[in-house]
Amino acid sequence: MNPRYNKLESETDYEYGLRLISIKVEEKPDDLDWEDIVTLLHLDCHRDSLRKAANVTDFSGYKVMQYFKEKMETQNCDDSDSYIQELEEKKRQLVKERAKLHTEKLEYNRWLREDARDELFEEKVINAIRENLNKIDPPQKIGGFHTSRYGLLNIADCHFGKDFKIYGLDNRVINAYSPEIFFMRMETLYNEVVEYAHKEGLTAFKIFNLGDALDGFLRNSQLWTLRYGVIKSAIIFGEYMGKWLRALSEEFCIEYYQTCGNHGELRLLDGRKGEHLHENIEMVTGEIIRIINENNPNFKYIENKSGFIFTEIAGYNVMGIHGEVKNSVVALKEYSDVYDVKIDYLISGHRHHSDFVNCGVRRGVIGVGSIVGSDDFSLSIRKVADATASFIIFEKGKGKVDEHTFVLN
Repeated sequence: MNPRYNKLESETDYEYGLRLISIKVEEKPDDLDWEDIVTLLHLDCHRDSLRKAANVTDFSGYKVMQYFKEKMETQNCDDSDSYIQELEEKKRQLVKERAKLHTEKLEYNRWLREDARDELFEEKVINAIRENLNKIDPPQKIGGFHTSRYGLLNIADCHFGKDFKIYGLDNRVINAYSPEIFFMRMETLYNEVVEYAHKEGLTAFKIFNLGDALDGFLRNSQLWTLRYGVIKSAIIFGEYMGKWLRALSEEFCIEYYQTCGNHGELRLLDGRKGEHLHENIEMVTGEIIRIINENNPNFKYIENKSGFIFTEIAGYNVMGIHGEVKNSVVALKEYSDVYDVKIDYLISGHRHHSDFVNCGVRRGVIGVGSIVGSDDFSLSIRKVADATASFIIFEKGKGKVDEHTFVLN
């Protein structure tokens, strides 16, 4: 007998019988008869009974077996295709997640490099300044805030490093500016502040520097008006202002506050506006001022971690910002809501002209003029004005009671 008709070791008796019947029905071999199958399977039936059971109708046992066998094979094939597709989709998702993680890692490392570079830049500049500054003996300690009247000197938009002339329609110079003119204006301001503060009977007052102390380097068009590079401007301005404040502290106790302007932003390489708001060259000028006055008993450098200026004067909350807001009156309310603190007076620079808007009882917004005066920016927004600084007097229970403007050009 053909060996293929022998029982396999892996087969049960039933599976062996199904295989023989399948061979007989499907292949109809001459060497396998129904009687042979009865004998091989040890069945107690006639060969014709076995043949009829396997072939008579579509509902015979063999036909039923074939139906379910084919159905299972089809389902297994479909399930396999579906399973493979599912595996491919999961593989794509894994590749995507790996790409996300890789991108996040690259962005994080790039941020670390930029942050470290900015910190290193600032540290190197400050260390160099600290090593090269001439040490000066501190002034004698004088009295502090002892009256019901409090003074606030506001300085904004020095734009140091800029060198230009603005002409009118009649070819007359409307305004000229340079580092030398800046020094002259600050000397004038120093003398007038000393005279005014003594006249008001003040022994101490606060100073707000409202940003854009340097012209910086935001766009290529500035190359036409910049006398110095950004770093040199920062060092010269910082050292000058440090000594200017130190001289003023020989007459009065000074609390100095500073916020940064948009012109001081470090837009290195392809940096865009607002990309590194907390990396500002004016932080370097502030550090120089601090170093020069570190042993000064009449000088305090007050910082706020928000980056803005915030202090209490005569019982009123006063906030200082550079002023890049669309509407200062709206900003007063918004800042109060954001920080959950009632702000009585909001003081800002940026617009290069002074104004005051009353916003309620002992509440308002104060715009401070600029040290630079009218420039290309002023002309672009058609808001020319004198070069000015302002001195505000506050009284307890009355708020802002007086504002003196120092005209410097």
